Amino acid sequence: MEATPALLERLQVAGLSDVVAIEPVAGGFAATSGLVHCGDGTSVFVKAFGEPPSDGAFAAEAEGLTVLCEAGGVTTPEIILVDRDLLVLSVLQPQPGTEAFWERLAHVLAHLHTSTRYPRFGWHRDNWLGRRRQINTWEDDGFEFFAQNRLLRWLDERRVREALDAADRMALERLCERLPELLPIKPACLTHGDLWAMNVMATADGRPALIDPAVSYTWAEVDLAHLWTTAPPPEAHVFFTLYAELTGLDRGWRERMPILQLRQHLAVIAQFEPDWGAVDIVRATLAPFRRRL
Repeated sequence: MEATPALLERLQVAGLSDVVAIEPVAGGFAATSGLVHCGDGTSVFVKAFGEPPSDGAFAAEAEGLTVLCEAGGVTTPEIILVDRDLLVLSVLQPQPGTEAFWERLAHVLAHLHTSTRYPRFGWHRDNWLGRRRQINTWEDDGFEFFAQNRLLRWLDERRVREALDAADRMALERLCERLPELLPIKPACLTHGDLWAMNVMATADGRPALIDPAVSYTWAEVDLAHLWTTAPPPEAHVFFTLYAELTGLDRGWRERMPILQLRQHLAVIAQFEPDWGAVDIVRATLAPFRRRL
């Protein structure tokens, strides 16, 4: 979908016609995005689907932004308009390349994760990870929730079936059976759910702000693993150290990351070609659980 004509069409259908210029914005994979400059001198950020993965995809995203702000104290963009094909948000800035910014983000995430504890895992509706459904069926057991709704659910995706052989799939099933041995018991809390580094933005005065969530109540380390997966910039090293201090995170968290990161690697395999090495990473993580056939 060509960015400028598509966004202009969606804006006109929504009744937003005072458009002077549209700057395409790179970085998103599921939707077409742009910075829209209006005749009154203001600007807004716009996302549009060529064909939405669900009638409620943008509504679920907007709800996620709202709950992160209201329940977790996270700064998120203002929601200006949301409908089936269009999401209009206030404009944020790129993250500044400073350690001070990442230290502030550590405080933001630590507060979110420690102040929103919940007795169950899931969410009241499914939402979207890229263009694939994130299944949020409620579970009392975090290991069962993560196994069924964050790992094994990807085995039904066509590209995952083609990429992983029978031994790979059996290894993933064995890993899921052993999750209670491999991961500590942790409570559920509200999580962003798609926290790769590109979804960390900044306000005009330099405060951290988050975009593009896929929220649910699950383990806090899921957010940490996602941020760790995507190679955040060098100045972000202070984030992980400070977050661990603020939350009492034990020293073994780095060793657990490859297991938690399987979810996003499987999501990449399911949706994108090329897969940026995701198949090789998944196989390396599954190697200890693989048996000779």
